[in-house]
Amino acid sequence: MNSLRLRECLRIVRWSSDTLAEALGCDISLVLAWRENIEEIPIEVGAWLETLATAHNAAEAVTPDTVRGKFFRAN
Repeated sequence: MNSLRLRECLRIVRWSSDTLAEALGCDISLVLAWRENIEEIPIEVGAWLETLATAHNAAEAVTPDTVRGKFFRAN
């Protein structure tokens, strides 16, 4: 995975760099180094993130629209 694809996967799953760092249990500085192409993204991290992006894309296709535009109104 390259830094461009990393940013694209984060956009797909709606995660920030902070969220990715938290999910992986690493420091944000490492994720930022990946994003800026300063440090190589480990193969297992890339594969895991690709899996998340694929699953998220599949889930988007079946997102229920029955609540779209609705809100809670207290009586």
